[in-house]
Amino acid sequence: RVQNAIPLRGFETVQPIYQFLKYLLKNETDLQIDSSHMMVISPDEGGTGRAVYFANMLGLDMGMFYKRRNPIVAHEFLGASVEGKDVLIIDDMISSGESVMDVAKELKRRKARKVFVCATFGLFTGGLTKFDEYYDKGIIDRILTTNLVYQTPDL
Repeated sequence: RVQNAIPLRGFETVQPIYQFLKYLLKNETDLQIDSSHMMVISPDEGGTGRAVYFANMLGLDMGMFYKRRNPIVAHEFLGASVEGKDVLIIDDMISSGESVMDVAKELKRRKARKVFVCATFGLFTGGLTKFDEYYDKGIIDRILTTNLVYQTPDL
């Protein structure tokens, strides 16, 4: 019923760009939000529209990953160089987090300076251990989610 009360913009299209940026700018004092220093990344083809929205709102370039299956699955990147840039991986949901961690690892391999993961819904169904490991290794610098789903105290 509530969703029908907002027919043009249902809840599945929540765009928390303001909340993500507010937190990042408050806690990461050395960020420069311009296309020379930052880039928005879609972790898959399905999230391209979301990443385009974020990139347009911030005036940034965008890149995307897609899965190539030939015969093994590989993440391929389309976009300009991320070397030395801070990157925002924009996703709708983190379930187990496996795909976003693969993308973060690949961005670091391509010499991204900092990797921030922003997801509207953080479910973390596989637990937090792997995320802690990636944080400790410097692969992921921050993970930002909303409180639209329950967050455990461990998080």
